Amino acid sequence: MGVSTSAPEEGVAVVTVDFPPVNALPVHGWYELARAVRAAGADPDVRCVVLTAEGRGFNAGVDIKELQRADGPEALIGANRGCFEAFAAVYECEVPVVAAVQGFCLGGGIGLVGNADAIVACDDASFGLPELDRGALGAATHLARLVPQHLMRTLYYTSRTVTAEELHRHGSVWSVVPRDRLGAAALELAREIAAKDGRLIRLAKAAINGIDPVDVRRSYRFEQGFTFEADLSGVADRVRDTFGTDKEHRA
Repeated sequence: MGVSTSAPEEGVAVVTVDFPPVNALPVHGWYELARAVRAAGADPDVRCVVLTAEGRGFNAGVDIKELQRADGPEALIGANRGCFEAFAAVYECEVPVVAAVQGFCLGGGIGLVGNADAIVACDDASFGLPELDRGALGAATHLARLVPQHLMRTLYYTSRTVTAEELHRHGSVWSVVPRDRLGAAALELAREIAAKDGRLIRLAKAAINGIDPVDVRRSYRFEQGFTFEADLSGVADRVRDTFGTDKEHRA
């Protein structure tokens, strides 16, 4: 359990997340993921990183139960900072990052794939931000990198999900494959990227980040401020306490 890194072939590092049962990451898990991605990108022998996960889903976001067990704000502060570091690590990775997504990709998962350079998904993958149902706000910054503006807003306000095939039609998912082909498809794309000159691919990543119209670090940090406001006002706890109950969608 945790985050591991492997090197299945020359030029490619695979960072794998495994936090059963649903890959809802505790605070230390986000930091562990950030360190692994940064280390892989800093390796001069690596020219592409594949970000993947074990289990039935890619990522279920923050471990809500960890927040519920906390008496003070430390867990929320830790989760916010941990997510910020993990999302930034993917965006700032010195080489391109290919996200390989299966099953559900929710909340913090959107932050990861929204900051990735390319996405390969299996045909059972779904993407969404259930933040309003979890007493939180955030990652609209990253959802906006996957879908058009008005669709992003509708998905955000309703907490609905979209399929990998829908994102493929929007151009944000590179390919959609059967689950048993996901690993091979992600490696195939990573291999094509890793065939480029290592120095040049790093310059290309820096150049593309430099022309982004939105500063994802700043905009996500702005969103996180509203999460703290919701928490301080008590509304976050009220909504979060319905998580996993039959009152969840009636709060």
